[in-house]
Amino acid sequence: MLGMSHETFLLLDAVITIVGLIVLITRFKLHPFIALIISALFLGLTSGMPVDKVVKSFQDGFGGVLGFVGIILALGTMLGKMMAESGGADQIARTLIQAFGKERVQWSMMFAAFLVGIPLFFEIGFVLLIPLVFSVARRTGVSLIKIGIPLLAGLSAVHGLVPPHPGPLLAIGVFGADIGKTILYGLIVALPTAIIAGPLFASFISRYVPGTPSPELMEQLAHESEASNLPSFGVTLTTVLLPVFLMLLKTFADVVLPETHMVRAWMDMIGHPISALLLALLLSLYTFGYARGFAPKKVFKLLEESLAPTAAIVMIIGAGGGFKQMLVASGVGNVIGQMAVSAQISPILLAWLVAALIRIATGSATVATITGAGIVVPVIEMLPGVNRELLVLATGAGSLILSHVNDAGFWLVKQYFNMTVSETFKTWTAMETLLSVVGLVFILLLSLVV
Repeated sequence: MLGMSHETFLLLDAVITIVGLIVLITRFKLHPFIALIISALFLGLTSGMPVDKVVKSFQDGFGGVLGFVGIILALGTMLGKMMAESGGADQIARTLIQAFGKERVQWSMMFAAFLVGIPLFFEIGFVLLIPLVFSVARRTGVSLIKIGIPLLAGLSAVHGLVPPHPGPLLAIGVFGADIGKTILYGLIVALPTAIIAGPLFASFISRYVPGTPSPELMEQLAHESEASNLPSFGVTLTTVLLPVFLMLLKTFADVVLPETHMVRAWMDMIGHPISALLLALLLSLYTFGYARGFAPKKVFKLLEESLAPTAAIVMIIGAGGGFKQMLVASGVGNVIGQMAVSAQISPILLAWLVAALIRIATGSATVATITGAGIVVPVIEMLPGVNRELLVLATGAGSLILSHVNDAGFWLVKQYFNMTVSETFKTWTAMETLLSVVGLVFILLLSLVV
């Protein structure tokens, strides 16, 4: 240790820990939940934290994140399940395809994904909408890639940039950003980004990789929906966008009304992500449930089933929170903060870079968002006047970059679209990277204005 300052040692320690985390997940195929706990404890013990504080810090970080995001995830998943089972997602897609016509079907896919993706996890939105890609390809004869990539771009863009998605919500919690402003800026950035990485890129790449659907999947997925009693487009849209509307309303109230105003206090309560999603879920029990003729027993069963697949995600997010807390408590975050300040790199660029590196290494957008935010948060303390909402978006954009073989999404897309690994790189990986970089450009442009 001679000649090495404590700061340098902490940095080295953090680098070794993060590399170790990556090796555990990629080389030893250890579940990210376990890998994150081991790495966090290792960092705590080696960085010279008092032994009694190590587990406590992890526990606090875990609980702090899940106290908020765990609830959001459960409510959002239930809402998504109700939308899927009632045929609401189908309805949105059909309406948009009719509105845009067959020639511009790739645009309608992107907008459908953009709307449907708001309350849903990427994987869930993907599985929900993929039958649509197949049935549209079958009906229109348009190439699978030309229809599929815009759908993936729409889902991915809202997943990385627009709350109430878990990624951006995590970052909002860590950075202390305002949720309504983040939604607003997120939509401003996500839409043009999804258009460039979606329909525009798809029209170009589908000339080189048209994509040949597997006959089995085509058979299985392209059958017509049986539900005769679909919820209307308006009802579906109202239900799905209610939480977003309430959160934006809260921000509006915060801007217009004085702090002590009674209405503002109530709007803050109703526009809180937890209550906003709860209200939307309760509405969906009627609009997507009872109004579709589902028996209460069936609704109960749907809600019950919806939670199982998210258990692993919830645990990983919690462990990521614990890891982030350890970065802060051990003082590593501070050191990185000081370096960034002395290097004079723009905090927005820094947030994007850190999240991008962790994403490329671990393959998980969620791990990238939460670890990245944890690393960058001390920088804000040192640089007053940084726009926190844009930091959230920069972290989200960074977390989308270069999805490759260590990301479950990569294999999901490869299998469904029946592509080789190299074709998946040319289409999906290129699209994710485009989303990330174009998103960053729009965020930097927005930072000149807000």
